[in-house]
Amino acid sequence: MKGLKAFAAVALLSLTAAAPAKAQTPLTESIQIGLSTDAVSITAGFSGADLTIFGSLENPDPLVARQGRYDVIVVLEGPPKPVVVRRKDRVLGVWVNLDSETFENVPVSYSVATTRPLQDITEPNSYRQLSLGASNLYMQPAYAGDSPATIEEFTAALRERKTATGLYSENVGGVQFLSQNLFRATVRLAPNVPVGTHKARAFLFKSGLFIKESSAQLEIRKSGFEQSIFRVAHDYSFLYGVFAISLAMVTGWLGRLVFRKD
Repeated sequence: MKGLKAFAAVALLSLTAAAPAKAQTPLTESIQIGLSTDAVSITAGFSGADLTIFGSLENPDPLVARQGRYDVIVVLEGPPKPVVVRRKDRVLGVWVNLDSETFENVPVSYSVATTRPLQDITEPNSYRQLSLGASNLYMQPAYAGDSPATIEEFTAALRERKTATGLYSENVGGVQFLSQNLFRATVRLAPNVPVGTHKARAFLFKSGLFIKESSAQLEIRKSGFEQSIFRVAHDYSFLYGVFAISLAMVTGWLGRLVFRKD
């Protein structure tokens, strides 16, 4: 009986000692983002804009936050579509398309905002594993039989073209902490930003280690007369094509009448 009482006392003491330790276990950090609007309307005169995304850290370590060892990368990724990349060469003095490569599910646009330069946040291998950053996006070729050197060449050309047109951009310092747990990110919408469903993603890093990711969706659409034309072109593509050809023919005929010489 005394042994049973002693065992019960030891068990109770163990539970009592374990309770504070469990209560002191730090909670895992996480990240949340929010958009002020879930839809952006653009017109024919749209010349680009900056989109602001707000976010917060949940359960941040105050010491780590004071030391500035939290980093956030925010990405606004456009809808994925197949892309054909062609290479032109001169043949008998004429530029012609000789080779081409088709890639599947390529983000039409890709804007990045960071707290610091990417090379100062984490290791390159982490970016490749997360497929984070324009240079680390995996471009899936439609035909796997092509040589790796050819695929790499066309992939580099695709990235360069996207960057040159402003569809792929990077804003170093575009993420700013407003307090220990609140931040603001600014990503660029290019003048030729595509319509459709875009995905905003936020990646949290702590001392160079990836911790958590959060996402939200944004719809970009045309408005006014441009939206009507866009809807007709997609819903009634055949009739729209006939109308466009007819309009071009009539315009050419009228131009010939106006500018003909008697």
